[in-house]
Amino acid sequence: IQYVIDKLHIDSDMLVIAGDNVLDFSLTKFINYAINKKSSCVMRYFEEDKSTLPKRSTIIVNSDDLIIDMEEKPKEPKSNWCCPPFYYYTREDSKKIIEAIENGCNTDAPGSFISWLSKISNVYAMEMPGKRFDIGSIESYEKVKKEYRGII
Repeated sequence: IQYVIDKLHIDSDMLVIAGDNVLDFSLTKFINYAINKKSSCVMRYFEEDKSTLPKRSTIIVNSDDLIIDMEEKPKEPKSNWCCPPFYYYTREDSKKIIEAIENGCNTDAPGSFISWLSKISNVYAMEMPGKRFDIGSIESYEKVKKEYRGII
């Protein structure tokens, strides 16, 4: 962890993606979206199954995709829009990780920092252009092996 924190002091933006996901789309559009917004950004998707929302990060955005509310694993979700662990941090915002931790930001869940950051900085949420496949368990991995067709 200290290595990552030390690297935050370099002059570059940071792309963070959870390793237990496989995507059927390129990240190029997302990176370009963040560069054009000149801001930290996340991806979002609409979750039909309301029973899974308490296990996710849910967000509310305005008409310009700006996050106006975000909650990690809400007991009572306010939205069906979810934020998977795909984050683009500007170098300025990535340097706020230490400040977030010092201010009580949860270090367990990946969405906690973005939730904290969206309260003090502009964070935008681009709608995902495709699907993500969770490979966090043997069962889901086996299912993805059968269904995944590559990047579209």
